[in-house]
Amino acid sequence: MRAAVRRDMLIRVPQPAAPPPLVVVSGDEELLVARAVREVLAAARARDPEVEIVDRAPGELTDADMIDLGATSMFGGGRVLVVRGAAELPEDLRDALLAYVGRPLDDVTLVVVHSGAVKNRKLVDVMKKAGAKVIPAAKITRPRDRHDFAVAEIRRLGGRTSDGAIQALLDAVGGDLREIAAVCDQLVADTDGVIDEAAVGRYHRGRAETSGFAVADAIIGGDLAGGLTLLRQALEGGTAPVLITSAIAGGLRDLARVAAAGGGSKWDIAKALGMPDWKVERAQRSARGWSDAGLARAIRAVAVADAGVKGAAVDAGYALEHLLQEVARARGRSVGTEERGRAEFAGRGGRAR
Repeated sequence: MRAAVRRDMLIRVPQPAAPPPLVVVSGDEELLVARAVREVLAAARARDPEVEIVDRAPGELTDADMIDLGATSMFGGGRVLVVRGAAELPEDLRDALLAYVGRPLDDVTLVVVHSGAVKNRKLVDVMKKAGAKVIPAAKITRPRDRHDFAVAEIRRLGGRTSDGAIQALLDAVGGDLREIAAVCDQLVADTDGVIDEAAVGRYHRGRAETSGFAVADAIIGGDLAGGLTLLRQALEGGTAPVLITSAIAGGLRDLARVAAAGGGSKWDIAKALGMPDWKVERAQRSARGWSDAGLARAIRAVAVADAGVKGAAVDAGYALEHLLQEVARARGRSVGTEERGRAEFAGRGGRAR
């Protein structure tokens, strides 16, 4: 009898729901794409901590991946295959994915990230007809949509705000979704009660030009002294180090994309790449001081610094200072300019080394 009572008293914890077998992330807004993929992977890991995850960047999907996708796992357990850049897949791999969609496996989740372009749109349409979960991730360009995104972001984080505060936030931050999301997160964490215009003003007072993106613009444009000064202002103002490495990485990616696009007007390139024309123009100006080898070296330096600010380095501030110096070297700045940048940073209280 006691055993029976004990069995009745056992608490059954519901098992997390498995992610759907087919997922389409549709759009090319980097923040929304990253968030959508991350949520699918989190759901898969919650269901099975040992789930096998294969995440293929654009151009990395292979025939071997397709063979593995359609094969039953010898060891059991779940699997997730993330296919990024689906709009640029060659026909043979696209057709292989189409064939798989017609016969998906129960223990596999296929995540296809498609920019929304016309090319390979058939893959998205077939996945939708097969019952795929569709997660929109299109770029947010209209002011009203950015307003609604900021409101939703603050609510998602458990905060409350006023319309006036949202407009003040957008006026201070601009249109970059990553920066809007980061500021919303910081405001919710730092504000008790409703986030109003005064809270936004306190957060941004004296910091209008010291975001991670300001640091990135300066150093990618070749201004080491200015970049180091802005770095210190950003860190003192509370900008998270990881946001600075993310901004520099994004700036270098934009630079590489625009450089690879070759000639043409900024409007033609903006349309082809799905970028704002002002961002293309800025990248074109910066690209004049960069070589392919220098760009590759800078991207490697960002990867090292990103690991550093996430715990591999003892001092995140020094890791960022070193990153700016490495990016300046990669761009080919003179030693004299670099030394002046270090001296100015040290004179303002930095740890120039």
